[in-house]
Amino acid sequence: MKAVFLDRDGTINREVNVLRDVRQLRLLPGAAKAIKKLNQLRLLVVVITNQPVIARGWLTEKEVEYIHDVLIRRLAKRGAKIDAIYYCPHHPNANLKKYRIRCRCRKPGIGMIQKAVREFGIDPRASWVIGDSGRDVAAGKKAGVRTILVATGYGGKDIDYGAKPDFVARNLQAAVRIITRHAK
Repeated sequence: MKAVFLDRDGTINREVNVLRDVRQLRLLPGAAKAIKKLNQLRLLVVVITNQPVIARGWLTEKEVEYIHDVLIRRLAKRGAKIDAIYYCPHHPNANLKKYRIRCRCRKPGIGMIQKAVREFGIDPRASWVIGDSGRDVAAGKKAGVRTILVATGYGGKDIDYGAKPDFVARNLQAAVRIITRHAK
């Protein structure tokens, strides 16, 4: 099984710094079309996203899951399917004690990728990570997955995690064109 692991904020939807309300959720232009193309290529589409808003106590896990449900429905209306969403609720400086841990799932950790690999039987060497930050690229590299940094969202201008992407693309649609070329 081959997969594309997508970051959420800044890759699929607009980066708003801290998405705390479903009314802030706006798909990036072309994101649904790009995901639909991945579906047509018979690639699993798995979202992996750090959600420190939970650790900070700004949203509950149920509220984040509701935002994810809305995201899935909006994409589905445009013919695009997300196969799974994994999120990390932890943060080492969390306001809520139960989430104040250094975990393996928080990117650049690879726990979310490893969980999806186990649950879906994904071959990491035949898969991709697409994201807008250095932590996305670093997670992909650590997991043995090819990486594409998109210029949307943070565009890789966040803290450097010492990982160089395999490719750089203007947006999610351009990233999917790179994957399409390599699929042939």
